[in-house]
Amino acid sequence: MATLEYRDVHKAFDSPVLAGVSFTVRDRERLAVVGPSGTGKSVLLKMAIGLILPDAGDVLIDGASVVFADQRTLERIRCKVGYVFQNAALFDSMTIYENVAQGLHDETLRALGPEEALHRVSRALEDVNLEPDAILSKLPSELSGGMRKRVGLARALVGSPEIILYDEPVTGLDPVNTAAVGHLISKIAERRGATTVLVTHEVAQATELADRIALLSHGHLAFLGTPAEFKASDDALVRAFAHREAAAQAAWHLMEEE
Repeated sequence: MATLEYRDVHKAFDSPVLAGVSFTVRDRERLAVVGPSGTGKSVLLKMAIGLILPDAGDVLIDGASVVFADQRTLERIRCKVGYVFQNAALFDSMTIYENVAQGLHDETLRALGPEEALHRVSRALEDVNLEPDAILSKLPSELSGGMRKRVGLARALVGSPEIILYDEPVTGLDPVNTAAVGHLISKIAERRGATTVLVTHEVAQATELADRIALLSHGHLAFLGTPAEFKASDDALVRAFAHREAAAQAAWHLMEEE
């Protein structure tokens, strides 16, 4: 069982970003979080692993508070979570092996030993359709943008997490690679049975991959429901966002064809 719960979460920086957001991501569910830029989507993800703490409210994983956890408890919680950072966030000076191995905690690495650690890293790369022997010793700069995205995904998977958080995993990718990464996300969720939270600007991807969609706007949860309910919603905000994003995607595809 792996659940993620937000309870009346508030967060402000120069101005309020989240103003009382509450929802639960159920065990093995795939939830897509959409909304305009600056509405706190990525902030929610970072709160799940304690990288950002709310000003008020709580975040719980399997009933354990992230906000009020001591360091040992927080490390135990983080072991359950894989995080796919926006733009992959690979370390330029590290090899692909070293980057992916960053997804294994120090205690785990010591317990596994070099041979088993290599096996784990290689298997994670294979899971995202990369050939380990061809890239393990390479640097990120030697790979294409799409391949770097998949290495970032492998790093999130290598520790066999129960919850996987995706922060804009297809940003900057062309339509072909966007579709490929989307297919991987779906395949990984099915194969591993992981609870999945996907932050994305791609409404088409959200409706295709998710069991439910959450729409954030002006610091609040404006909508939470199934893709069918999202598409059929009469709410002006939902319709305006869905229409705007669909138009943007159509324009993008038209430019690609020219």
